[in-house]
Amino acid sequence: MRQKIWISAAFAALLLLGILGSVLVLRKQEADRVEIVQDGTVLYELDLAGEEDRVFDVEYEGHVNRIEIRDHRIRVLEADCPDQVCVRAGWLDSAAPIVCLPHRLVIQAAEKEEELDAVAR
Repeated sequence: MRQKIWISAAFAALLLLGILGSVLVLRKQEADRVEIVQDGTVLYELDLAGEEDRVFDVEYEGHVNRIEIRDHRIRVLEADCPDQVCVRAGWLDSAAPIVCLPHRLVIQAAEKEEELDAVAR
């Protein structure tokens, strides 16, 4: 009887650790370093942790996306494109970029620069 209790307790503990680990891995993370790319060209590389709150425009063939940085987050505040998908995307998180197809604009989390270890040098 005592052995069954220990096995059940060990199973419950492993299950709890697995759930906790999954939550930690899959939780939404905000991006610190971002790139603003238009038509394949990186226009801006920003470290949001050091950016002041501001609003600026990115133009493309006479059309404008108004970008907002506030509280170390970034979003498309306004756009003169017909579908407004980029505006409705809200604040950038590291999981999905903000895309404005009519203006060929992408705001995405920048890839982290990996430090080389002793083997790679």
